[in-house]
Amino acid sequence: MKYFPTLFVTVVLIFTVACARNNTQNQTYHAAKNTDWAKGIVWYQIFPERFYNGDPADDPTPAEVPGSDLQPGWRIHPWTSDWYKIQPWERKQSDYFYDVVFTRRYGGDLIGVIKKLDYLQKLGIDAIYFNPVFESPSLHKYDSEGYHHIDNNFGPDSKGDLRCVAAAHEADDPKTWIWTKADSTFLELIRQAHARGIRIVIDGVFNHTGDQCFAFKDVVKNQQKSRYANWYDIISWDNPKTPQNEFKYKGWWGVQTLPELKEDANGIVHGPREYIFNCTRRWMDPNGDGDPSDGIDGWRLDVAEEVAKPFWKDWYALVKSINPGSITVDEIWHVAPDWIRDKCTDAIMNYDFARNVVAFFINHKKAISASEFANRMNKLKESYGLNHLQLLWSMLDSHDTDRLPSQVLNPDRPYNSQNCPRNNPDYVVRKPNAAERQIQKQIVAFQMTFAGAPIVYYGDEASMWGAGDPDDRKPMLWPDMHFDPETHHPLKGKTRPADKNQFDPKLFHFYQRLIQIRHQNPVLQSGDFRFLPNINSDDVFAVVRSLNKSRALLIFNRKNKPVPVTITDPELTQTIFIDAISHQKIKAKNRKLNVMAGARGFRILIAEE
Repeated sequence: MKYFPTLFVTVVLIFTVACARNNTQNQTYHAAKNTDWAKGIVWYQIFPERFYNGDPADDPTPAEVPGSDLQPGWRIHPWTSDWYKIQPWERKQSDYFYDVVFTRRYGGDLIGVIKKLDYLQKLGIDAIYFNPVFESPSLHKYDSEGYHHIDNNFGPDSKGDLRCVAAAHEADDPKTWIWTKADSTFLELIRQAHARGIRIVIDGVFNHTGDQCFAFKDVVKNQQKSRYANWYDIISWDNPKTPQNEFKYKGWWGVQTLPELKEDANGIVHGPREYIFNCTRRWMDPNGDGDPSDGIDGWRLDVAEEVAKPFWKDWYALVKSINPGSITVDEIWHVAPDWIRDKCTDAIMNYDFARNVVAFFINHKKAISASEFANRMNKLKESYGLNHLQLLWSMLDSHDTDRLPSQVLNPDRPYNSQNCPRNNPDYVVRKPNAAERQIQKQIVAFQMTFAGAPIVYYGDEASMWGAGDPDDRKPMLWPDMHFDPETHHPLKGKTRPADKNQFDPKLFHFYQRLIQIRHQNPVLQSGDFRFLPNINSDDVFAVVRSLNKSRALLIFNRKNKPVPVTITDPELTQTIFIDAISHQKIKAKNRKLNVMAGARGFRILIAEE
């Protein structure tokens, strides 16, 4: 595999990331020997196009944006504008928000992420999960043009990268691959993140490609004669002797811009299989020297269940052969311990955690009791075992769901159902008030003190809110930017209050403090848990975390008034606790531990050692 580190990145990024480098820990990074590093850590999910525009020079041009031809005068969208407001050039296509929003580009890039690594380090996160970063015409990048290049608009020289790739005449053979400036910027991002002790995981979308993928375009052009004819699930070929085009193929969920890679009983067939394996090697060990320290730390696998297990077993074995300490996390929306047991993956996105949290903390009419909540969480531990549960992402929201604060405003729905005005006209789009933010805080406090690996969706800590796709993908709120208030509603005839849209430093510090408490107390990161019985309330639960001799007592009250909690468990009544927030000392009297849980409040009590 050829390796071409670019002089451009070495020189130009000295300027663009100088501030970030000044605060790095300058620690020597070594690849881990196993996945123990990922147990109970705090993740942060970044949707790159919407995080930060670090270099406007690499912004997409109209020619690179499908659909922009329907909007004469199209331009990069103002980062700080009212989300639902239709801009003049958009109105030329339609006055319906959901007709025009998917053509928007805000210019977020990887240089922007590098510039904001100090922010992430200050927040206290341990690892970043990136939505797709590979070359793609869309804003979301799940329709890749290939897996061996970073998107040209994420690097410092978008036009130059396109020229270099065109001149290189690359194919699926890695010997033909060059390193673009966007590729090198990504490697620089990895280096800078590793210097801060932050790991990097990227999205692997290996079930399908985009219709602009080099292989699929060759199939469209050359049909059965294409060298990639066996790569895709082709239903029928075009007959050149007829005027109509008979070429048909299987698209992911019927979406024709997402042609599915061909599978047999063993999963993805030879051809695309080898290409995926070679791309896996490229990003896990970029210079091919056998030391993966300069590569990514793992993968999140998109729609993993839609590819047969034998493929994942072989791919997983390859990943571990390159870096035994790398982690793989599958997008599976239900309890699936068999995928871990069968050595297809290390972990999954634990959306059942989110369902349970919503059912107890958010729902009104359909709320479950504290005892039922405990039963559901115990079943998760029974299904996975504590050791594996600690690796699972404790999901609350993501790019596929409405944001947590907006879930609070829209209770009593099946999780991630009817989550957007375009499929639910009654969906509440306004900003959460103080009481609703308190529910968000209570939920985050539980997430950050319970078993599993908490993951924060970008901007939740900054006070962002939003419905499901595309409204969960607003541009990130930054403290040094002045944002227009949100006053528009996406549906005709609907109104909403005028909401200030601004970074909330108090909410940021809340997240920061909870992450700090988790880091300072290993019992919260990797301890076992048991729910205490006999609290005698459907609205209050208490759970004990334990690790060796360390103990933590967590109490959560969803009532809108304070509730006194009395605990008689002998293991706890002989212990002095310190409140992690107030630093108050609490000890039992007459073999009873009396604790007051505030309205919509929580207590994090750490046993004094």
